[in-house]
Amino acid sequence: MAQLFEFEKPIAELEQKISELQKFSAEKGIDLSQEVATLEKKAAFLKKEIYGNLEPWQKVQIARHPERPNFYDYAPLLFEDFIELKGDRLFADDRSIAGGIALFHGIAVTVIAQVKGKDTKENIKRNFGMPHPEGYHKAVRLMDQAEKFGRPILTFIDTPGAACDLGAEERGQGEAIARCLLVMSGYHVPVISTVIGEGGSGGALALGVGNVVLMLENSFYSVIAPESCASILWKDTAKAKEAAAALKFTAQDLLRLGVADELVREPQGGAHNNLNQTAEELSQVISKYLVRLRLESPEVLREKRYQKLRAIGVFQETAEINLAKKLD
Repeated sequence: MAQLFEFEKPIAELEQKISELQKFSAEKGIDLSQEVATLEKKAAFLKKEIYGNLEPWQKVQIARHPERPNFYDYAPLLFEDFIELKGDRLFADDRSIAGGIALFHGIAVTVIAQVKGKDTKENIKRNFGMPHPEGYHKAVRLMDQAEKFGRPILTFIDTPGAACDLGAEERGQGEAIARCLLVMSGYHVPVISTVIGEGGSGGALALGVGNVVLMLENSFYSVIAPESCASILWKDTAKAKEAAAALKFTAQDLLRLGVADELVREPQGGAHNNLNQTAEELSQVISKYLVRLRLESPEVLREKRYQKLRAIGVFQETAEINLAKKLD
C-alpha cells in the first residue's frame, strides 16, 4: 500500500468505506449500488477539493514521496535505445547522476539526470540523489560531447542538493557546479531542463540552465530546503511548513515568476499514481518545445539561454519605494 500523508487520510477512509460496502453487498446479495454511488461521488469531490488546493508543504511531501518515479522509471517510456555512459574520466562514476545518449521521437539527444533511490539501500548507493563533483564532471563531459555532435540536451532535476561532505569539498564541489553553469550557458544546441521532483539549491541549478525550464506540477525548485531555511530563520526545523510557504518555490509560483516556462500535469495525487500518464504528458511537452528550439539558430539559442539565466531574480522597484528611499 502506498504511503499516505496526513492530508490524504480522509480520502483513504472514505475509499475504505466504499470497499467495505461493496464487499458486504456482494456477500449478502443486497443491492447497495445507490449508496456506493453516493460515496464515490463524495470521494471524487473530496479528492478534487484536497488535491486542487494543496499547500506548499503538502507539495513538498508529494515531491519527496518514496514511490515517486525517478529518471530510470521514465527512461524506457520517454526514450528509445537509451545507452548509459558512465564515469567522469577523472575520479569515479557518480551514481546520483545518470547520463547517456538516446532517441527521443526519432531525434538523437543527450540525457543527463539526477537520480534518487527508491529504498534505503538504493538511496545509500546513489547518495540520496546528492551528486559529488565527479557527477557534475560527468555531466559536463557528456554535454560537451552533445555540443560537439550537435545533439539537443535534456536534463532531469531531482535532488535535495549537491553533496556537502568533506570529500565533496576537497574535490572542488563549488567549482564543479560553477563549471556546469558556465558551460551550459554557452552551448549552441537546444537545452531543456525538467524538474521532476525536488530541485534543491545549486545542486539542482547546475543542470537547470535551459532554454526551457519545465516543472511537474507537484515539484519544487528552491534556493534552500524548507527544513534548512527554518533552521536558519527560526532555529527550529519544525517550522519547515512556514518556510515552504515563504519560499515561493512551487511549480505554480515559479511559473508566475517566470522561472518555469510550463507545468507538466500529474495524475491526481501525484506522479506515483500513474507513471504512464505522467510520462506521456512529459513526452508531449518536451517534444513541443524541442521542435520549436530546433528551428532557432545556434547563436540565438545560446543568447536566449544566457539571458534567461541572468533574468532569474530580477525585480522592479515601484515609484513609491524609490520615493521612500529618497525621503530616508
